[in-house]
Amino acid sequence: MTVTIHDVARRAKVSISTVSRAFTAPGLVKPDTRNRVLSAANDLGYHPTGGPRKPVHRTGHIGIIVSDLGNPFFTGILNGVQARARQDDVAVLFANSDGDPVTEENLARDMGKQVDGLVLCSPCMSDAQLRDLARQTSLVLLDRQIDDVPSVVMDSAGGMRQAIQHLAALGHKRCAFVGGPRDAWADTARRAGLHPAAEEHGVQVVEFGPFPPRFEGGLQGADLALAAGVTAIIAFNDLVAFGILARLNARGVPVPDEVSLVGFDDLAFAAISAPPLTTVAMPTEAAGRAAVNVLLALLDDDHRTATNRLLDTYLIVRATTAPPRS
Repeated sequence: MTVTIHDVARRAKVSISTVSRAFTAPGLVKPDTRNRVLSAANDLGYHPTGGPRKPVHRTGHIGIIVSDLGNPFFTGILNGVQARARQDDVAVLFANSDGDPVTEENLARDMGKQVDGLVLCSPCMSDAQLRDLARQTSLVLLDRQIDDVPSVVMDSAGGMRQAIQHLAALGHKRCAFVGGPRDAWADTARRAGLHPAAEEHGVQVVEFGPFPPRFEGGLQGADLALAAGVTAIIAFNDLVAFGILARLNARGVPVPDEVSLVGFDDLAFAAISAPPLTTVAMPTEAAGRAAVNVLLALLDDDHRTATNRLLDTYLIVRATTAPPRS
């Protein structure tokens, strides 16, 4: 049986006109009411007629919103986005949400009126909010994946498997994972690779977090990992790893002689830290290019380009990992 707008109105306990406005003019509906409508629509599997807004006249602009400009991870993505957009003479508008979902939604809705399509990088909005936005404008998610919305993601689970395999080959049997934010899609993806790999290679993993994905998060997590008696630590990202490295140095714990350390991202600083950081390289620039490819294909209604892309990651072994002391 086809689900109608009447069914959604009954489930959300609102009028039909309110349901209509929630999809077509969300700014006119109170946020809690809109979320209730979107939740009811999602539960019932309701989709309003028509797809995302297609601009009658192209503006020649696309938008990208990142969640934390202070994290150099996003620099590589922005470089890739701009390089690919420049090939088609497309201008890029940029905004930073500071990891705040309300700010992110407001930016996305405002920017969506000025550009042909949007790339949201590591968005922190809910799945329902993102699906609603995708009905209003052409949208591609980067470093986030949900059903029915085009996306480009990097294989965090595969990278984690490589990290565990590397540490197990060195002889580590007890490792710590210092995780990122609780609701971060990337953290969930990393843990999805962590548990099967640890079981396969006979490695016991102690998990800590959530921590902010910054240097300070590593400072917080390092002491907990040391207290757990591990011989190796895997960090949510390189910034967290740098914080762990600083804290271990401050406590006189030599890396990798006493504790090995693995990061994620392969930031430019990873190769020149002291000692150079073993890390999982994330193809950020390639991901930025791929996101623009997917977005431009959506705008051209070209379905030959896959709307969900998974990019490979790989481990770079440097000087922060070694066999554990006997």
